[in-house]
Amino acid sequence: MGKLTGKEIKIISATLATWGLLFVGSGLTMKAMTKPVTVVKSDFEIVQKRVSETITNEIKLKDMESEINNPLSVDVKDYLANLEEIDLSIVKNLKLDTSMVNTQQNGTYTYTIAYQKKKYNGSYTIKEKELPKVELTLKNFKLALNSPLNANPEDLSTYIEEELTEEVKKNITIDLSQVRTDQEGIYEYTITYNGIIYKGKIEVYQPQTKIITPNQQERKTIDNSKEAENQTKNN
Repeated sequence: MGKLTGKEIKIISATLATWGLLFVGSGLTMKAMTKPVTVVKSDFEIVQKRVSETITNEIKLKDMESEINNPLSVDVKDYLANLEEIDLSIVKNLKLDTSMVNTQQNGTYTYTIAYQKKKYNGSYTIKEKELPKVELTLKNFKLALNSPLNANPEDLSTYIEEELTEEVKKNITIDLSQVRTDQEGIYEYTITYNGIIYKGKIEVYQPQTKIITPNQQERKTIDNSKEAENQTKNN
């Protein structure tokens, strides 16, 4: 091969430089294609971590409450305090037992939820039905000695100023045990409604006996005689 001219040297150098750029570019492209996407992996790990933190499968029960004579829920989900933290496959296998809860009697009872061989106990409170809010005004009155006391819940107008509904009447308790109708005096009676005690007073008194003097008796005899005489004349 002869000696290269300057023009040939420039052509060869340009060709080599172009190939070098192509090889470098190809290497970078291949590297970028094989390199894992860091952001996607990080996001996936975060989601996995959040899911693992949420699903604890620890069973926590609610303190339940309802009014007397209301039906109980039979859905176990209603009794779980942390439903969103329990795997649904576990929830489906939970067994609810409310047989110890008496819906007809106010009080606090125990219900249970069983999973496999373990039982969890919860509290269920049955409360009285909420009554209408009524302010009562009790009467203070007098009662003649040895007079009977009216304790009929259907007729409480003797003791209470307000007109009452049947629902209110049925939930009123009247206590007249401290009142003695056979002895003069001032006595206290109470009426209880919706947990509030109201107090009133009854005065038992001795009615005055009318005394007729001899002059009044004589006057009465004369008046009776005149009346009889007038009736005879009219006949």
